[in-house]
Amino acid sequence: MTARSAPPFRADHVGSLLRPKALMEARQKVADGAMSRVELAKVEDACIREAVAMQESLGFKAVTDGEFRRTYWHVDFLVGIGGIREKLEPGEQPTFKATGWRPPVLEVAGTVKHTQPIMGPGFDYLKSVTKALPKVCIPAPGVAHFRGGRAAVDRKAYPEMGAFWDDLAAAYRAEVADLAKRGCRYLQFDEVFFAYLCDPKLRDMAKARGDDPDELARTYAKAINDSIRDRPRDMTVAMHVCRGNAKGTWVAEGGYGAVAEAMFSTRVDAFFLEYDDERSGGFEPLKLVPKGKKVVLGLVTSKRPAMEAKDELKRRIDEAAKYVPFENLALSPQCGFSSTIDGNPLTQDEQKAKLRLCVEVANEVWGGV
Repeated sequence: MTARSAPPFRADHVGSLLRPKALMEARQKVADGAMSRVELAKVEDACIREAVAMQESLGFKAVTDGEFRRTYWHVDFLVGIGGIREKLEPGEQPTFKATGWRPPVLEVAGTVKHTQPIMGPGFDYLKSVTKALPKVCIPAPGVAHFRGGRAAVDRKAYPEMGAFWDDLAAAYRAEVADLAKRGCRYLQFDEVFFAYLCDPKLRDMAKARGDDPDELARTYAKAINDSIRDRPRDMTVAMHVCRGNAKGTWVAEGGYGAVAEAMFSTRVDAFFLEYDDERSGGFEPLKLVPKGKKVVLGLVTSKRPAMEAKDELKRRIDEAAKYVPFENLALSPQCGFSSTIDGNPLTQDEQKAKLRLCVEVANEVWGGV
């Protein structure tokens, strides 16, 4: 085996990083009215430069901005699309285990359209401060729908849901085109709700509000395919799937078997899949991964500081290689370290150690990153 020349690389990471103290303090000052957003942007820039330098020093070939300009992995992006806003009364929602925390719910209050670049300016800055490949992570189209369902989509704007999905995909295509024009060649869609639909309790929740969980998975897959159909040929698009990640906790449990067929029908190039503990089930569903597609195994947990043993990681990579060719596998944490601004219960040093572990194991297993 040798190192890869194109993403996803043998050692990769999902996207978000723990927010530095300086950034958290600056955000609080903005909330208190003691700092302007222009000044906050300068703090964000400085923290992103440091995060990029850290990733490069560890040997990562692709780097992110740590999502330092966001409060949530999904909300900040989706409310940038015309017609989508945060819902004031979210209603009953699945909670994160142990904490009882519920994430914000979005609603479609009017016609969905792409009104301005969302990630473009941030990508421009990231590209300017790295020699590595800049990677952009955005929530997948299904994230605009799952938590609220049909009830969160305005019936005057969309009497029929087909038109909603058409408009949403068109907005995504416009954003992808803008990123491509700026030079983005590594894009990741975060579609966590495939994994939610693996959980019997959440499948029952979907049924209770009138959704067919299997049809929902197919709808989300089609929305991704429609969103990326015009991407440049040299743009790698990956999809990340996990069962919830906030403050070290999660929402869903269950193996990928229930959604594998729909999930692997998406025309992305690679799948970042959560496999850090028993909640994710076994590797058997990987037998449905299409020929030539890459799978990044999320074997290193970002939820806890305890370090994984290298031998155990290597053993599990060997297990996965029974279903996906060894040369098509890679290694990463199962999710980001800070899907919300609060972050998971790790220190900056512990986060760095987890990332270093991925690089070291990749070098030992495949002979390079």
